[in-house]
Amino acid sequence: QVQLVASGGGLVQPGGSLKLSCEASKSFFSINAMAWYRQAPGKERELVARITSSGSTNYADSVKGRFTISRDNAKNTVWLQMNSLKLEDTAVYYCNVVGRIVGDIIRTYWGQGTQVTVSS
Repeated sequence: QVQLVASGGGLVQPGGSLKLSCEASKSFFSINAMAWYRQAPGKERELVARITSSGSTNYADSVKGRFTISRDNAKNTVWLQMNSLKLEDTAVYYCNVVGRIVGDIIRTYWGQGTQVTVSS
């Protein structure tokens, strides 16, 4: 069974930090890219950061210099270190994995979402 378990969300003051983590189940035979998306109330889901299996990264312009994505291929885990958080970072953050489980084709999988609230 494929599972993406995200954690680390919470309430933080502006300027604070949080670190999100997402562990993908061992069902995956291979994982290509891992990413974090977010969706704020009334807005569309948007890409926050993405990292490939080789370690290449890309970030939304709004988080460049503040957020860092990293991954451990052996543990099927991706993290998102969020620093200097702003009010506009408030959203539900979703883990995203593009990969393949045994006997299947490459698919996109989503985690359950974790709430990040930045408020004074």
